[in-house]
Amino acid sequence: MLRKALTCTGSALQQQQPWRTIAWRRSSSVSSAVNSIILRSLKDHYLEVSKMTPPPKVSPPTPFTVVKGALDQGGPVLRRTHGNEEISISVMRLANIIPGGGGDEEEDGINQLFLHVDISKPGQKESLHFLCGLYPDALGIHSVSLRPKAESTGFLAVPTNYSGPVFQDIDEAMRDALHRFIEERGINESLFPFLQAWLYVKDHRNLMRWFKTVGSLVNDSKQGSSHA
Repeated sequence: MLRKALTCTGSALQQQQPWRTIAWRRSSSVSSAVNSIILRSLKDHYLEVSKMTPPPKVSPPTPFTVVKGALDQGGPVLRRTHGNEEISISVMRLANIIPGGGGDEEEDGINQLFLHVDISKPGQKESLHFLCGLYPDALGIHSVSLRPKAESTGFLAVPTNYSGPVFQDIDEAMRDALHRFIEERGINESLFPFLQAWLYVKDHRNLMRWFKTVGSLVNDSKQGSSHA
């Protein structure tokens, strides 16, 4: 009897407040439709990007070697030794550092790069760090600083003490000498073709991973809503 009374009461409430059920169904339907649109768009973009022709394979200038796993993580891309020095190079787009810094880059071009060049010696607590702009036909130094090196990871720590003067405040003879210093170590425009192609592949891989990951999250959300 009690069960019958509760059932009747529930039915009466639904009849009195039908908008709650209608609103929930409408919201669920809209959410499912939006998810379907997103998934379809992600799939279309994923397929379009997957068909893009990669650049010709380019090897780094000798004696630089590619750091294993560099495409899937941050940190150095190239390494080499010079006497007892360890030299590592990290790279990124200029546009990623300075908004609008791509300048006259073509839509899909990577024509202006930023290099982080780290030169260290065994037993030294600090590394000589060059921040450089790299172009197809030139390389320019933006800054030179001393930075402590994290022994366990090889990554440069953020400096907390004085690290050096503003590069443009150094006299011209000293600036020219520092350019020759890195030139002797193979840091010049000859690195551009490889690093340009490497960044293209990395950007392409990151974009594919992004489409796939977002699609997976939206799809899980869609399935969860359908079971609610």
